[in-house]
Amino acid sequence: MVRSLTLAHAGATLGLLMLLMTGTRQGGCGAVRRRLRGVAVCLLLAAAATSAGAEPHSVARLWNEALLDATRNDFARPPIHARNLYHVSAAMWDAWAVYDDTAQPLFLDERIRADDVAAARREAISYAAYRVLYRRYQISPGAYVSLPAFDDLLTELGYDYRVTELTGTSPAAVGNRIAKLILDHGYDDGADELGSYAFEFDYRAANPPLVVANSGAGELADPNRWQPLSLRLFVDQAGRVQPGRVQRFIGSHWGSVAAFALPMSVPGGGAAADAGVFHDPGPPPYLGGEHSEEYRAGFAEVLRYAAVLDPDDGVLIDISPGARGANSLGANDGQGYAVNPVTGQPYAPNLVKRGDWARVIAEFWADGPDSETPPGHWNSLANYVTDHPLLERRFGGDGAVLDPLEWDVKLYLALNGAVHDAAVCAWGLKGHYDYVRPITALRHMAGLGQSSDPDLPAYHPDGLPLEPGLVELITVESAAPGARHAHLAEHVGAVAVYSWLGKPDDPTSEYTGVGWLLGVDWVPYQRDTFVTPPFAGYVSGHSTFSRAAAEVLALFTGSEYFPGGLGEFVAPVHDFLVFESGPTETVTLQWATYYDASDEAGISRLYGGIHPRMDDLPGRRIGSRIGRDAFARARAHFDGSAAR
Repeated sequence: MVRSLTLAHAGATLGLLMLLMTGTRQGGCGAVRRRLRGVAVCLLLAAAATSAGAEPHSVARLWNEALLDATRNDFARPPIHARNLYHVSAAMWDAWAVYDDTAQPLFLDERIRADDVAAARREAISYAAYRVLYRRYQISPGAYVSLPAFDDLLTELGYDYRVTELTGTSPAAVGNRIAKLILDHGYDDGADELGSYAFEFDYRAANPPLVVANSGAGELADPNRWQPLSLRLFVDQAGRVQPGRVQRFIGSHWGSVAAFALPMSVPGGGAAADAGVFHDPGPPPYLGGEHSEEYRAGFAEVLRYAAVLDPDDGVLIDISPGARGANSLGANDGQGYAVNPVTGQPYAPNLVKRGDWARVIAEFWADGPDSETPPGHWNSLANYVTDHPLLERRFGGDGAVLDPLEWDVKLYLALNGAVHDAAVCAWGLKGHYDYVRPITALRHMAGLGQSSDPDLPAYHPDGLPLEPGLVELITVESAAPGARHAHLAEHVGAVAVYSWLGKPDDPTSEYTGVGWLLGVDWVPYQRDTFVTPPFAGYVSGHSTFSRAAAEVLALFTGSEYFPGGLGEFVAPVHDFLVFESGPTETVTLQWATYYDASDEAGISRLYGGIHPRMDDLPGRRIGSRIGRDAFARARAHFDGSAAR
């Protein structure tokens, strides 16, 4: 079933954004749906450009779309996909820059002359992108779909994949040569590509697996360290069944991968790359340590977010930019905007059910089935911005209007250099601190008891803090017939939490809402075949990716605001959510700025039960530095001032 799409932003090609950012979410055979979805996107892009009389999409855009579709057909491995996006973008940039007297390539230190520069660039870019993509997705579970799609695109562009020459100045040779340089670099950049990115097998979890179907967190060796989950069936965020019943840490070694613009030294001396730690915010709070109270409060706050995942609680909120957004960096203190700076008019109120909005953002930013993962998600968003009729393709908002190809190759290099660096940095910190996820922390603390009152039953200094209506002790009175804990009467003296109740029997037609359950049985708002990502929490990858990308989009376009001062996404009634049925009413997400969208991506992980704020907020601050540094390095390659 292809989800119906609604244009909610006059004149904008929002339908493309919906397809590109979320795709088909329900029903049908997964492989067939993904293949049809890729075809549908290409047809939509072509039809939109033709019907609007717009310029055709550049060859770089076509290869970017092919890459995003291949990502949707692969396992959900965000750092690996960020690297692929960066390397393909670098390949396309070099194939453009070698024909320019000023621009500086990253990998191919040559200048090439051509009688028809536009044709040469188109061909060189195609061969460079094709070769990198073909190698990177050969062992993808969707290779049987992706590889023929790469062949088809190259053929449709008028080129022959059998042309493999590396020497000479023909565009095909130039493209093949660039691809070889990048692929050779990738074999020795620290990612362990030749070993199927398996350096993480050197990682040993500090804790035995958490069997999600059982109560509690098991016998933890260290409640501050990541705990792999044991699931009867594990389906990753791309909807792919993963082998094995116990998670393995994806990308624990990623801090050692060669970066684009990250600083190569750390304060006080030493190499950041050797340590695998960049922009270190310092350790998170630890249970039993000096900041134990912050640990307990931070993870308990996740319960507060989970307690509002009910569309029937009668609470309406205004999610328009007039009421939300304008946060300071690394905080949730914004009160919205008085007016839209483009129209000069106030933003219209956008009242929705709080429970619907919370569930929608949890799933929209979670990058669920058929997803391009967070790095690709921001490429789709960048493409939406590029397609917007109010956007002028002026670098930094100034100067001459760039042709589509120059705009795209420059945007992709800056954007994907940033998301690649975000992966290197965030996963370096994940590997270094190996921090616990909410499901482990909350179940463990609930199993210990309550930490609020030594005079009450079940006291433990490392237990959950009590909060009326959210975290309570089950008493004889509260468990009496008709009382709020009646269904938990066998557990008097235990800790109960008010939260999302888990997967309904039929997620396509039912939703569970919230209620009281044992704290040792708590689960996040996720599918029961996924529960929590297979890597440590601190810092949030979503927050780091999103803020880095937002910084690049703001600097590249010359404005932090979406074109027209408003970006929107429509989640149709009863036709968007996957974890359960919903939303119960159509919800239109709205953002004034790229920063607002990135902040929503970060906080969505709290509603989804994946991160506490101590993962989210540092990730935003780190992402800001990464995005600005990546843009500065990309700009130096654009104007030829980059150091060799």
